Amino acid sequence: MKQLLIVEDDRALSRGICMALESPDLHTAACFSLGDAAAELSRRTVDLLILDVNLPDGSGLEFLRSRRPALTMPVILLTANDLETDIVAGLELGADDYITKPFSLAVLRARVNTQLRRGTPPDRVEIDDLAFDFGRMEFFRGGAAVELSKTEQKLLRILVENRGIKLSREDLVDRIWTSGAQYVDENALSVTVKRLRDKLEEHPSQPRYIRTVYGIGYTWAVK
Repeated sequence: MKQLLIVEDDRALSRGICMALESPDLHTAACFSLGDAAAELSRRTVDLLILDVNLPDGSGLEFLRSRRPALTMPVILLTANDLETDIVAGLELGADDYITKPFSLAVLRARVNTQLRRGTPPDRVEIDDLAFDFGRMEFFRGGAAVELSKTEQKLLRILVENRGIKLSREDLVDRIWTSGAQYVDENALSVTVKRLRDKLEEHPSQPRYIRTVYGIGYTWAVK
């Protein structure tokens, strides 16, 4: 199921967007300020972000400017200002699309579906001397093949598809052990992380990529 986060301080509009987009394949969540959005993004994985430009605690454009390197998901801006300069500024800051208010919910649904299709992560990912082909289940470090278990593959894919995002232990457990997660030993994730580091990191005790975020969980670090 895809996860959509809506950052819009107009609660009636936010509620309408959630109702229009919620489906068996898409779960929606709402925030009403940039502070709440930052906290939410640190706790959970998001596949698409809908971000209002004008919010009570700041500018959505500035939020996008400061966080775009870590926001690997598509971003759609909502704005009441249709000036060309503002639209260009948003796109240059890394927004994938924009919608000016007022807008049709049918149009919004179409734009969201387009971005979700574009945002589908590729099966092959290359990072420095690491190469991961999740479709073929082939993994390499420095050109040498690395054997990964199914669980290690799941963890790796979640981490690399959300590079720079802090993922909570609870979120990772739920997504890796999708059935019966409540019965998973609390050390299972730690053990899987250690094994993955041992196979991919040059210095597993001082990991370059798979970093611990103390009190939260883990992240795949970006330069």
